[in-house]
Amino acid sequence: MAQDLILGRCDLELEANGRDHYTADLCRERLVVRRGQPFRVTLHFEGRNYEASVDSLTFSVVTADAVYLDSEQEREEYVLTQQGFIYQGSAKFIKGIPWNFGQFEDGILDICLMLLDINPKFLRDASRDCSRRSSPVYVGRVVSGMVNCNDDQGVLLGRWDNNYGDGISPMFWIGSVDILRRWKSCGCQRVKYGQCWVFAAVACTVLRCLGIPTRVVTNYNSAHDQNSNLLIEYFRNEFGEIQKDKSEMIWNFHCWVESWMTRPDLQPGYEGWQALDPTPQEKSEGTYCCGPVPVRAIKEGDLSTKYDAPFVFAEVNADVVDWIRQEDGSLHKSVNRSLVVGLQISTKSVGRDEREDITHNYKYPEGSPEEREAFTRANHLNKLADKEETGIAMRIRVSQSMSMGSDFDVFAYITNNTAEDHACRLLLCARTVSYNGVLGPECGAKDLLNLSLEPFSEKSIPLRILYKKYCDCLTESNLIKVRGLLIEPAANNYLLAERDIYLENPEIKIRILGEPKQNRKLVAEVSLRNPLAVPLLGCTFTVEGAGLTEEQKTMEIPDPVEAGQEVKVRVDLLPLHVGRHKLVVNFESDKLKAVKGFRNVIIGPS
Repeated sequence: MAQDLILGRCDLELEANGRDHYTADLCRERLVVRRGQPFRVTLHFEGRNYEASVDSLTFSVVTADAVYLDSEQEREEYVLTQQGFIYQGSAKFIKGIPWNFGQFEDGILDICLMLLDINPKFLRDASRDCSRRSSPVYVGRVVSGMVNCNDDQGVLLGRWDNNYGDGISPMFWIGSVDILRRWKSCGCQRVKYGQCWVFAAVACTVLRCLGIPTRVVTNYNSAHDQNSNLLIEYFRNEFGEIQKDKSEMIWNFHCWVESWMTRPDLQPGYEGWQALDPTPQEKSEGTYCCGPVPVRAIKEGDLSTKYDAPFVFAEVNADVVDWIRQEDGSLHKSVNRSLVVGLQISTKSVGRDEREDITHNYKYPEGSPEEREAFTRANHLNKLADKEETGIAMRIRVSQSMSMGSDFDVFAYITNNTAEDHACRLLLCARTVSYNGVLGPECGAKDLLNLSLEPFSEKSIPLRILYKKYCDCLTESNLIKVRGLLIEPAANNYLLAERDIYLENPEIKIRILGEPKQNRKLVAEVSLRNPLAVPLLGCTFTVEGAGLTEEQKTMEIPDPVEAGQEVKVRVDLLPLHVGRHKLVVNFESDKLKAVKGFRNVIIGPS
């Protein structure tokens, strides 16, 4: 009788499997493979070898592949790529901010697993929580709640008041790795501070690390509808200034993530991209989390779909009404054609450092029968009502150059398309504004008491905005809101126009010195020129990306950096493997903050 076959050891072929499955950075101490692809293991037996004619060997592997993407290019982008862009600025000036997701950097997988293991559902019932982790719907919902710390030992504390002295400004971060490592090293204590793009970026890192295809999405003019009536109402005084402190607001932009997964819990057709929002805004089933909700359900106006469809639908579709409170206390509705919710919904393109507009995934074309059907399904009565037409129109136009430190003009462009004269008053005002819509001090104003609009005429009224007026009150969002209020006293008509202006930061230049070959040492030269007419103090460069040691990440510049002066630093890079890498840089000073730059580094074979 043949001797029993005894398994001595199992070689998981970490190097070969890591190479074939693009998990080499994760396969140093454990086997990490990707679904839908074969992998190899070698079994070593004691006493004798395996004989196919004698021995019966059974090897069982069980999976649930609910997140499989057909396109290899999309799998590369949404699971494997460690750097990308997050879009900020305004709908009229979209700005891509480089970000280091770093999901395969040392220790990140263990941190992501720890995040799952201290979520409240695991702490209440560990076995039930672990058994449900085969569902990306469940995991996505857990991650959405754990990236913020409002209910648990989550990663980030949000703050929006521009007072970040006891922590780190949200605009300072250039990657997720530092945030996650700080959270772990401090005993899972919240990291200060995050805002929407930081919450979304960290969620993207965690979900990609766990193998769920994920991308960061930005929605411009994003509504925060608390009472689910799909309506944002602003109450203003007779000068157009917002009077009521409302939590319902329009954010200049708002970021969330989309993850690709099947939805066996929903009707067919709702698989694919699902919106998840880890920024703590409203509670969902008692927890500060949002989603996943099928993007297709938002487009169709199907608000009964799990999870949180009404809130996400409002973010891209809410209507806005402006009320002017007159001196006698009565309210008069103002026409405002300048503010449309849900514009230029953006994400990074697959395989390219360019923006992809995905608005069509969330909304049908404006005015189309399909759009009307979606609004009817969602009971969006305001959008279904006919809009009143006026013969007078106004919009805010801008000059060509609006860079940080410059003086520039904006214009109220007014057209009278009627055959009558109109005697009007024009109030123009510019104020700094945070990306979430909170207004700061005034930095420019004009009041024309007697503005005559002749029949079928056009007028362009300038407003000069000076650096000395906005320099001390501009937030790190680099945004200024310009408002025009046109009043026709005889007809008791009010016409409102607004525009958010983004002031562009100076360019950070990054040069790679040396031949970009495998296992060769390289040097990155990073430089920036002070564009202001005043010196800069407290200047630092922070660099993230492959090939850096921890102590090289922050470099201080001696004070002062004079007006027009260029500063340069050099960063030694460790040898890199063949492939595409990215360096991400942030520059900070007393008067110039959160300046971002990046450089692709393509490493070839030796």
